[in-house]
Amino acid sequence: MLSRSLLCAALVAASSAAFADTVWLKNGDRLTGTIRVFDGGKLVLETDYGGTIPLDWKKVATLESDRELLIKQDDLHGERAKSLHRAEDGKVILANGEAPKEVELASIEQIMKPKPLVEDLTWTGNIDVSLDYKRAEKDTDDYDVDFRTRARHGRWRHNASGEYNREFTDDVKTSENWETEYALDRFITDKFFWQGRGEYKRDKLGDIERQRTLGTGPGYQFWDDELGAFSLAGLVNRTDYRFATGNKEGFYSLSTKWDYNRYLVGKTVELFTNGEVGRPLDNTADYSLDAELGLRYKLTDWASLNMKAEKDLVSGAEGEIDETRYTVGFGVGW
Repeated sequence: MLSRSLLCAALVAASSAAFADTVWLKNGDRLTGTIRVFDGGKLVLETDYGGTIPLDWKKVATLESDRELLIKQDDLHGERAKSLHRAEDGKVILANGEAPKEVELASIEQIMKPKPLVEDLTWTGNIDVSLDYKRAEKDTDDYDVDFRTRARHGRWRHNASGEYNREFTDDVKTSENWETEYALDRFITDKFFWQGRGEYKRDKLGDIERQRTLGTGPGYQFWDDELGAFSLAGLVNRTDYRFATGNKEGFYSLSTKWDYNRYLVGKTVELFTNGEVGRPLDNTADYSLDAELGLRYKLTDWASLNMKAEKDLVSGAEGEIDETRYTVGFGVGW
């Protein structure tokens, strides 16, 4: 009975090892785990004994995997390999259902898990917090919290974001505002989608006290994979302003929204930008711009440092706005 139990345990261990990805290094070491991505000269291997390990691609001799992976040898073309097989040093064999293909490791630019645009359920997001304290002739305190999250199931995608900002100068509140937005995307094909969105902004000390926007329109997802995503949407919007003076104003507008992020250096650095530029149809303003650009550096699997620049501009209208903010802070992601 004992020998039978030991045999079963050995078979389970052997089958587990058989399904693990394996990387051989040029110094003779062999590492097992799950290949997550290769980009920017770093092969990211997730292990149960050392967490996520970034490996220098120049130190890799060969590798193998029983999982389907996308192998890209240039920016435009990629090949889905059903599995990877070990080859001589500096090479790997791609098995794709046809004749096996041997390629040079030096010719590979990216490796990633093929990710269909529409999955059963995925949920990602991050929360960033930044605090700025300055003690000088004038003391200033600045608090900023914002979040972005996205969930997908079937052909539906939910996008939500929000931000809260408060500033004090010599213990006198000089700014307090918050905003939130929700957008629902319905994918018609793997690339084209239709978006409906609602946005609300509240500024307790600004000229524009409240802003409500409802919009709808088509969008296009250029890509969405392990290394990032990029989408554009063209919307027809109805916006209503309420000014601090008590005046109200409403108008229709056309706008273009973008959402872009790109992971670099083995997914340790993320470049991101999102925003919207629009123009009213009744010429109540020249144009409006609400955008952010930033970098996020991963400290652990869930913690990161971030640096952002935000631009909020309404040109040629009552209560004209032209604000630029820079923040550095700490964030968590999932």
